[in-house]
Amino acid sequence: MTHQNRVLVTGAGGFIGGHMVAALLQQGFPVRAVDIKPQWQWYQRFPEADNLTLDLGQKENCYQAVNGCDWVYNFAADMGGMGFIENNKALCMLTVLINTHMLMAARDCGATRFFFASSACVYAGFKQKTADNPGLKEEDAYPADPEDGYGWEKLFSERMCRHFREDFRLATRVARFHNVYGPYGTFDGGREKAPAAICRKIISAKLSGVNELEIWGDGQQTRSFMYIDDCLHGVQEIMKSDILDPINLGSAEMVTINQLVDVVEEIAGVHLKRRYNLDAPKGVRGRSSDNTLIRSQLDWEPSIPLREGMEKTYAWIYDQMTSGSSKDAVFNRY
Repeated sequence: MTHQNRVLVTGAGGFIGGHMVAALLQQGFPVRAVDIKPQWQWYQRFPEADNLTLDLGQKENCYQAVNGCDWVYNFAADMGGMGFIENNKALCMLTVLINTHMLMAARDCGATRFFFASSACVYAGFKQKTADNPGLKEEDAYPADPEDGYGWEKLFSERMCRHFREDFRLATRVARFHNVYGPYGTFDGGREKAPAAICRKIISAKLSGVNELEIWGDGQQTRSFMYIDDCLHGVQEIMKSDILDPINLGSAEMVTINQLVDVVEEIAGVHLKRRYNLDAPKGVRGRSSDNTLIRSQLDWEPSIPLREGMEKTYAWIYDQMTSGSSKDAVFNRY
């Protein structure tokens, strides 16, 4: 890969895709950025990129997007936090159209490498029934029992990547993301994930003077959260590597949701009464990333501490909520 080769980033108007476009441009690559949303709704948009609004669920649009690009980073998906995933299983499954058409276009248009953003939601549910999770290893995806809807779509698309590599010699790379968070992403409206949602709720309570916070579940469920900078580094290293099978990309710093709230409260300088909504979507009981494989393959693993990443995330969300900016505002980098 040289700086003369054009790189495609799909889902470029979203959280991870927008950050990836920024990173690739900073590294000197010509970038084509594609998203289904109108460009005024993109979280980040860069005039030096070739910005296109395309519905990649349509086959012809995938060919238009890939044509002339050498490497493809496919982040496009209809997804969100657990509330969205549990209540929109069919929409999540329909993302398989994007992944199918993108692989076909990459094969037919001569792309040399294809990255697929998978998820820890592919892991077997029966491996995640206790909060004290020892960390999910890559082989724990089988026997298959993924998150219904979203997890099945990701697992199926992983297999497609494998078979496009085996049958058509398209060099595919797959990473299983574990709860990526950071600034320049959704924090309201139903698609936000736990770190952003908790920041928003605590900021709202602080600004309004309401000394109460709703937490989904009992607060004892466990997760690990990866800051966006670690995610970007890991994706690019995996893309360049000879790692053929899906690999974990996540932090091994497992915390309870209550501990995540503790961190954000400390950053905000408040202590709120906690009200637990046991009927709300809450996902599996315990999930964390086992990083044995990525350490052995890359001599690296995500290492940005949760407190450090949450300080940056909280500060950005606070600025958005107090500046009068719409949560849908585009952040143009002119």
